[in-house]
This record gives sequence, structure tokens and C-alpha cells, in this order.
Amino acid sequence: MTSALLSLSALLAASALAAPAAGAAPQNDKPAAAPAGWERVDGAELARFAGSDGRTEAPAATGRSASAQADDSGTFALKSVRNGKFTATEKSYAAPDTGVLRARSATVTGAWEGFAFEWHEATQTYALKSLANNRYVAVEGNYTGNAQNVLRARSTGAGTWERFTLYYNEDVDRWALQSALNGRFVAMENSYTGPLQYALRARSLEVTGSWEQFELFEIAG
Repeated sequence: MTSALLSLSALLAASALAAPAAGAAPQNDKPAAAPAGWERVDGAELARFAGSDGRTEAPAATGRSASAQADDSGTFALKSVRNGKFTATEKSYAAPDTGVLRARSATVTGAWEGFAFEWHEATQTYALKSLANNRYVAVEGNYTGNAQNVLRARSTGAGTWERFTLYYNEDVDRWALQSALNGRFVAMENSYTGPLQYALRARSLEVTGSWEQFELFEIAG
């Protein structure tokens, strides 16, 4: 896939594959509050950012991003601030980790690193659909151990498990995702080893630093 990656730094700037049973959502702690300096981003705002020029991420070609609509805000790549890697969908992983999201790619090479951000007006949240397997990203609240609350592209529909609040911090030009399922912020597990190294998990009560911070790049062209 030939694509141009444009940084969104302008101004402020049901389920398939072992879907959880109804009523199986875990008990949640008190949802994390938005930290100081971070603002929620709705569909119209993200569409406006996506429609403006930004920095070009080498080695992609330069270009102007395509316009995006409020109900389908655009296609993006998510880059971890912690390790400087783009998030990929591990569609070739064996069950139960099929579709796990990991920040492990040096560049955006194709659909593996692409995600459609779909705005849902009623809930004021986004659903992320992986271009690698055309599945929505879910937070695995029923998983246990180090995989609990891991992000996995495995759902054919979007409910609470697949919804996220998107935050932007203009001062540092960084983005954060908060799960609607458990109210936790998504972190990149840099210190993990094995196949879940660099996995994304909704496990942080607040944005403490680079673990929960991402850069967002539109895929255009």
C-alpha cells in the first residue's frame, strides 16, 4: 500500500473470534479521569485535523491528506512515544492472541499498521477497525495475567468493548486512548518479553508519561 503519513499537530489539534458472552464484562474500578492538559477530541475535530497539512513521516511520500467525515473520521497509524514504533495488528498470531496490537513496526509498510477511526455520535467515542483483518479492536477484559485488557482486532461489530475516548494534549502534541470498557488508558508494554512485547493494554489509571502517549498519523494517498 502506497501511503503518505501526515502528523496531526495542527492547533488543538457483535464480536467474532471468541466474543464475550452477554453480561460477562468484568467489574470496573472507578473510571480514570482526563488528566490536566488533555482534552477530548470528537469526530468533527479529528476530521478537521486530518484535513490540514502536517509534518511528513519519512520515508513516506509528501502530500495533502484526504478529507474525512465526522461519522468516519479517517485512517491512521498509531506510533508509540515510548519506543518510537508503529502499532501493528498481529493477524498471523495463533489463538488466543490472534489480532493482538503491538507497537513493533519501524515504518508503515501496509495494512498491518493502518486503523480506521470511526466516530460514534451517541456515545461520543471512537471504534478502531484494523485494515489488516477488517476487525474492530476490542479490550480483552476477560483475559487474565499479563494479557488482561490487551487490545485485539477480533470483533465484527462495535460495542463497549470496542469503544475508546480519544484525548489530545496540545502542549506536548501527543494523543491518548481511554477504554470505554474499564475506564483505563491504553499503555504500550515496553518491558514485556516474548510475543506480547510492546503489546497495547488498557491498564493505566492515568497518563503517567510515554507509556500511554502516542503520535497519530493520517494514512493518505
